[in-house]
Amino acid sequence: MNFDFSTPYASARLPQFARNVVSTSHPLAAQAGLRMMLKGGNAVDAAIAAAAAITITEPVSNGLGSDAFCILWDGQKLHGLNASGPAPQAWTPEYFHKKYGTDAVNPPKRGWDSVTVPGAVGAWAALSERFGKLPFADLMEPAIEIAERGYLLPVVVQQKWEAATPLLQSLPGFAEGFLPWGRAPNVGELFQFKAAARGLRAIAETKGRAFYEGEIAEALVKFSNQHGGAMTLQDLAQYRPEWVEPISQNYHGYTLNEIPPNGQGIAALIALGILENFDLPSLKVDGIESQHLQIEAMKLAFADVYRYVADPRNMEVTPAQMLDPAYLKSRANLIDMKKAQDFKAGNPVKGGTIYLTAADENGMMISFIQSNYMGFGSGVVEPTYGISLHNRGFDFSTDPKGLNPANLVAPGKRPFHTIIPAFLSKDGQPVMSYGVMGGSMQPQGHMQTLVRMLDYGQNPQAACDAPRWRCNNGLSINVEASMDRNTVQGLSDLGHELAVINDSYMDFGAGQFIWRMGDPKVQGYVAASDPRRDGQAVGF
Repeated sequence: MNFDFSTPYASARLPQFARNVVSTSHPLAAQAGLRMMLKGGNAVDAAIAAAAAITITEPVSNGLGSDAFCILWDGQKLHGLNASGPAPQAWTPEYFHKKYGTDAVNPPKRGWDSVTVPGAVGAWAALSERFGKLPFADLMEPAIEIAERGYLLPVVVQQKWEAATPLLQSLPGFAEGFLPWGRAPNVGELFQFKAAARGLRAIAETKGRAFYEGEIAEALVKFSNQHGGAMTLQDLAQYRPEWVEPISQNYHGYTLNEIPPNGQGIAALIALGILENFDLPSLKVDGIESQHLQIEAMKLAFADVYRYVADPRNMEVTPAQMLDPAYLKSRANLIDMKKAQDFKAGNPVKGGTIYLTAADENGMMISFIQSNYMGFGSGVVEPTYGISLHNRGFDFSTDPKGLNPANLVAPGKRPFHTIIPAFLSKDGQPVMSYGVMGGSMQPQGHMQTLVRMLDYGQNPQAACDAPRWRCNNGLSINVEASMDRNTVQGLSDLGHELAVINDSYMDFGAGQFIWRMGDPKVQGYVAASDPRRDGQAVGF
């Protein structure tokens, strides 16, 4: 039987209740995490196992050459981990202008010259060493098994795989790694990735150091040299993830926590800080006014983020200045409830991604995200160890006169980054670990889903399922096809330039949510997973 695997009907999904729970965008990854908990591991062990497994099951979004970020509640306090990688030492504006012409304003979108040092494997090792219970090698076992035995390709992953193939098939190693029959696998077809299994074994045996100092590092540098890249053994060996203090914004009695720049999480905080100046709960949840107000707040936030956010060592302003209540109130005053606007950056100075989350009955909660960025990232795949590399370098500027001079490419510098985990707390205690995937959609999803839960009392699964919008440039807005028609028309009447989109995965992200109900040993957690992907929350 040749089934039609499209979904002609809306599919309602129920939240998952458990004392130990893992929520990811692929069922096999969720099962990998749950397997570690059943083995006696904690939420961190589960998250690492899930993260390793999903590099195999969802390679359209991440790989062994990804970057990562994490916010973790260890039972006592929050910790942030920035595992984004820096530029190779050879990267300067002159390096790119010499190779690609003086008109180039960014590094290339694909190929080795879009690859900064990958940080995800370093994140796994750092998290395991500081907070894990199980041996690191145990955490890699499910991913190794999946890579060796293979898995049957799900619908959403196959669609993205096939769409990326014409763009990437000629890039170094891509066809060898991801086109085993000279094409993308079909829905339900078995895909094996034995090279990645070899890479995972080396990572497991060395607690990740093979990636940065051993056999994998040597293979990466050799492959880079063969194809015109600039990565060196020194670039890899010098890399260390950075433990950071999360930044936060209070909103209606709760606190949203994000990783500080170089990431864009501050956009969600700015938008919420602006919305704090309005009585949003008095407006209809899916009505025109509520949606308009949120859209305008988000546009104001992005105007500042794209102007100022970069590697914090180079920023012109501080996150504290960008989040100053008086400044945010002045930005809120710019919103006109009767028309859409194209906002510019203010002056705060006074004078393609996977997300997963896990929580355990001892109270540990982890919000974790890793990404190759633009769907298979750079398109480069080191063939011996199956290292599919991200393309985060594309987000650097090579133009000293560009919009954000602080994001100008330089040796050892981190680029502006889109992937952001989120964590909600109240009075210093944990409430929810969550995140939404999808480039610039991420802070927009953080804000929209949080408003639904905090201002309108929608449960995490309902907030996850609800229709979303996405700000683009200027007045351009994409909205999901399921959004209320009257609201869509009303937003258009206010001047929003709307496009109604059916492809929810690409345009509106997908999220995973774990909300703490009380004492984890008694009340446990309620978890949600996004129907826009093949997500699943599992627990016991």
